[in-house]
Amino acid sequence: MRTRKIPMFLMAIFMSIPMLSFSSTKVSAAEQPQETFLKPYSAVYSTIWKKGISLKVEGKQTLSKKAGNLWHFAFTADSMIASLDESSTFYVEDHQIIPTKYEYKSSALGKKRSATLTFDWENNLVHNDVKDKPWNLAINPKTLDKLSIQLQVRQDLKMGKNEFDYQIADGGYIKNWRFERDKMETIDTKLGRVSAIKIIRTDNQEKGKKTSFWFVPKFDYLLVKLEHKEDGESYHLDIESMSQS
Repeated sequence: MRTRKIPMFLMAIFMSIPMLSFSSTKVSAAEQPQETFLKPYSAVYSTIWKKGISLKVEGKQTLSKKAGNLWHFAFTADSMIASLDESSTFYVEDHQIIPTKYEYKSSALGKKRSATLTFDWENNLVHNDVKDKPWNLAINPKTLDKLSIQLQVRQDLKMGKNEFDYQIADGGYIKNWRFERDKMETIDTKLGRVSAIKIIRTDNQEKGKKTSFWFVPKFDYLLVKLEHKEDGESYHLDIESMSQS
């Protein structure tokens, strides 16, 4: 299944995401949160994809702390016709996510896809193993995978940053994802009526795409809603439930 076809898999559209240019006032160091990183949690989302027909899929996202300084971020979804397993293992240094491994597996209508990216920071390379054909790609410091970027955006929001510039290793290329902060909105969710920061992706608007995300400070800047539109297609992501460890 193509990642863009059943998103939340579009979470990874996120993350199709970077340079957030925030219009709000920058938060001083004294006002910044004292927590060093996001809290472990588990969240369930529902995604509706519309293109002639409507397809609803439920997915689970989990952030957990592992041995030593490692973290694990995973998203899984399963339906009668498709499934997706996506994960990122990383550590955090000065509020920056440093990925060590990204894994992707999907199956849709009998077609299977898989990819493994292993980050070699000593040599600034990422080792790609796609369809059992390994190769290397040179990367810059702070390069992310397309799943962990969601957490980096949340962490940067949490730290009060107003400018975002991310590079993503994806599909054999280094891609730039850019966003800007729109406004605070009060929205209704399964978690109740909440105040959320609306973020708009800006690097792909010339292609007729529009992607918006809503993050809730009250829930550690958790993503609670996503909307994406392009070429007669639309994706809607909504949170169903959430629990923190």
